[in-house]
Amino acid sequence: MPSAVVIGSGFGGIASALRLKSLGLDVHLLERLASIGGRAQFFEHHQYKHDAGPTVITAPFLFDELFELFGEQRSDAIEFKELSPWYRFIYPDGDHFDYGGSIEHTLEQIERICPDDCAGYQSLVEHSKAIYQVGFEQLADQPFHHFSSMVKQIPRLAALRCDRSVWDVVNKYLTHDKLKQAFSIQPLLVGGSPFDTTSIYGLIHYLERAYGIHFAMGGTGALVKALENLMLRQGVSIQTNATVSEIIFSKRRACGVKLASGEQIAADYVVYNGDPMHMYRNMIADPLLPMQTRLKRDTSKLSMGLYVLFFGTDRQYQDVAHHTIWLGKRYKELLDDIFHRQILADDFSLYIHRPTATDASFAPAGHDSFYVLAPVPHQGANINWQQQEPQLRERIVHALDATLLPNLKQHIQAPFAMTPDDFASDYLSHLGAGFSIAPLFRQSAWFRFHNKAEGFENLFLTGAGTHPGAGMPGVISSAKVVARLVQDAMEKKAA
Repeated sequence: MPSAVVIGSGFGGIASALRLKSLGLDVHLLERLASIGGRAQFFEHHQYKHDAGPTVITAPFLFDELFELFGEQRSDAIEFKELSPWYRFIYPDGDHFDYGGSIEHTLEQIERICPDDCAGYQSLVEHSKAIYQVGFEQLADQPFHHFSSMVKQIPRLAALRCDRSVWDVVNKYLTHDKLKQAFSIQPLLVGGSPFDTTSIYGLIHYLERAYGIHFAMGGTGALVKALENLMLRQGVSIQTNATVSEIIFSKRRACGVKLASGEQIAADYVVYNGDPMHMYRNMIADPLLPMQTRLKRDTSKLSMGLYVLFFGTDRQYQDVAHHTIWLGKRYKELLDDIFHRQILADDFSLYIHRPTATDASFAPAGHDSFYVLAPVPHQGANINWQQQEPQLRERIVHALDATLLPNLKQHIQAPFAMTPDDFASDYLSHLGAGFSIAPLFRQSAWFRFHNKAEGFENLFLTGAGTHPGAGMPGVISSAKVVARLVQDAMEKKAA
């Protein structure tokens, strides 16, 4: 039986392991942390539970497919609950915008803010649908390791003006600043500024509209556990506390891995689910790398870093939605500080996750569980996080105490935080970037790190840094690409 080793157990690695198992391979999944999930870790801290990473499920069918590979139903393993609203936007003047549910409800919300933008919003949805039909339905699970594959798509991408930014497209259809901000925020979910990210990622808007925003009951950690149990039932071997230090080659064919412990594991196929920037810098000797790979590695622009503050409260904030976007007074200027000037500003915008709005199991009765995420510069900014983290924490708590979470200072419980330093050490993310390389047009499709490693046989990549990109739909789709490429390699070998 041919064998595969999968390095990294984020959703891309889990999906790859399952898909390769369904092809008949003997699959060994390696994870350097104590539990699988990659960035989708799950913390239990004092009395509170926290999802460490992704919390937004926008394409539930992608998870359904993984169970269906083996004749099972995802709903038998874990419940997905659609949220209402999907997001609540809180503006500096205290106004809010509830986004989600039916298009009629969304139009009612838009009319309250700017009636003239109702028609523009409907046109924006149609534009997003057109991008979705090309970018997601036709291209997301297709390999782009040959330049000819990219050339074939240029006419369609050009027709949709994917060279423009998400902001440019939103600005074309909407006039009110509050609505422009609400409908351009999606690139931040995959690590990019709306002012720089290719409008291909505008497909996220239609993806939300088509399938809704869901939450896995028990949290993303429970979803990871359900997938872990599926892997074990199907005979996937899982090894945690296993850091891969080197990929082993026979000539230019990947044939296994070496762990930091010295252990070597042989395999016919190697799949890397992690930051390609790390793999190409640390796990393959530089002389082996093709020039184009070294160039891409050395010149790629990274996504932003993330600061995540976790805490509980000994009271409940019943009027706070499950997903809340708390917008600061500055929008473009703040994003420029993060992405271009690379400075840690005194102000911020925040994503606030309150899972207890949907699932009471995250906290004791009468309590709430929160995490608060702020985009920040990555480690390239040379911020001393040991010094700056306590100050940033204080500013965020103070701001929330004065607005969304009254008297938070008196009710906060068991706070702790993750900074870009933690992303670098825990997830081996280059410079602690939250989503590997940025979702720019010149870093998309063929221009992104390829799903089949350049210059090597039987080495494949999945995850945020490769095609089609970050976010749960992106990384799970990348596993579909890898499975297709491995199947092609198996058929070629058998021929």
